[in-house]
Amino acid sequence: MAYDEGLAERIRERTTGRYPLAERKMFGGLCFLLDGNMAFGIVGSELMVRVGKDGYDDALAQPHAREMDFTGRVSKGMVYVAEDGLGEDEDLDAWLDRGAAFAGSLPPK
Repeated sequence: MAYDEGLAERIRERTTGRYPLAERKMFGGLCFLLDGNMAFGIVGSELMVRVGKDGYDDALAQPHAREMDFTGRVSKGMVYVAEDGLGEDEDLDAWLDRGAAFAGSLPPK
């Protein structure tokens, strides 16, 4: 599955100098890792964000967010954010910050 290269470039622009991220192709898309822990990624044209179990319900309550069901089963602690919810830089930044905050709370790998 291809991923949205334009969104990948926006993420790089929005995170350079803010987070020391590494990139890895995973889940049929592109993932961004902080200290070896996945923070967020792109699957198709959607942003995939790792929010953790404690942040899961709040993340799902946000506009354009839905459960991540990549394998047909819901992955608690992960959400997809539709393209419509990423149009403004502030909206994208808020999701990137959520994912980076969760990944940053984990021990480095």
